[in-house]
This record gives sequence, structure tokens and C-alpha cells, in this order.
Amino acid sequence: MGINKDQVEGRVKEGVGKAQEVAGRVTGSGRQEVKGAVKKNVGAAQAKVGDVTEKVKSSVEDAEDEADRESRDRH
Repeated sequence: MGINKDQVEGRVKEGVGKAQEVAGRVTGSGRQEVKGAVKKNVGAAQAKVGDVTEKVKSSVEDAEDEADRESRDRH
């Protein structure tokens, strides 16, 4: 299974958001804390989309491989 753009970008956003959330908490900036939490959750969602995309892609490739094997076996 490969890695796609959504997985990478999502996990980066998730990490940046977590850091921003913690920095906001430490500095007492509720606004930065909330912005970080939102960014973290958006990144997590994007990473999940990437994960699902890769799983679907892998399943399609497996089904194609199986169909090719069955086709060869019939001939």
C-alpha cells in the first residue's frame, strides 16, 4: 500500500495544529488553542480520506489481479 498526498498533508496539518493548540494553551491564548484544535481535526480528517483512498485503490488492484488470474486459468 502506498502513501498519497492527502495522507501526508493531513498528518502534517494534524501535527502543526496540535503544536498550535498546545502553544495556545501554554500562552493562555484561547483563540490560538481553538485554531490549533480545528487545524488538528481538519488534518486528521484529510489523513483519513487519504487512508480510505489507499484502501480502495489497493482493493481495486487486488480485484483486477484476481480477474487476470482467473482469465489466464480459463485459457
